[in-house]
This record gives sequence, C-alpha cells and structure tokens, in this order.
Amino acid sequence: MSDPTAEFFDRLDRRGHEPLFEGACGTLRVDLVHEHGVDRWFVTMTPGDVHVTRADREVDAVLRVDRALFDRFVTGEANIYTAWVRNELTAEGDVRLPWLLERVMPQPTDAHHPRAFVAERSRPG
Repeated sequence: MSDPTAEFFDRLDRRGHEPLFEGACGTLRVDLVHEHGVDRWFVTMTPGDVHVTRADREVDAVLRVDRALFDRFVTGEANIYTAWVRNELTAEGDVRLPWLLERVMPQPTDAHHPRAFVAERSRPG
C-alpha cells in the first residue's frame, strides 16, 4: 500500500537544495493526527536547503493537521491555504514555515494562478 505522505517527505529530503527555500531558516514540526495518535515529521530549512527527519528536535513552528487531509495535500487533491481558512489545521510559531512547505506541494488540478484568470477574462471575444 502506498503512503503519499512518507513519499512526499522522502522526495523532499532527497532534494537537498530547494530554491523555494532560499530565504528560509528554521525547523517545522508537522503533526499528523490520526485515530492511533500523532505522527511527527521535522523539516529543517536553511537558506536554500532542506532536510527531513523523524527525530525529535527543537522547532520554530508546528503545523497540526489530520493525517488523511495531509495525504490529500501531498497528492494535489487539497490545498493548505484553503484548509487554513476552513480551520482544518493549526499553525503555531513562525507561520512562514508551513507556507514555504506549501510551495513545494502539488497544487490541486483545478487550481489556477490569479493572473491567468484575469488575463483570460480580459481577452476580446
């Protein structure tokens, strides 16, 4: 059986250098809540680099979310921002770190960049 969350974090750790994290520095703990408890992942960002571990460490921010919903984030079926607005997750500490993590997740297939929508609407015809 596939584990989309483990696969996501494994791929993220193998990246090593991630240009989207150029201005980031800190460790984010991702708490994934499920019926048997909480799984924890630690994502450490240094300017341009990323490392993921399950080993406990001090953190600068915590993202707490249902495990099934996080699986949907990493498969592009749901979006962190939308879940935040709906109070389906919580973030504490340096909340920039969860937003940086969101930048490397696949976007839902029906998502469009706002500028693309404006450009499409302004076309004649």
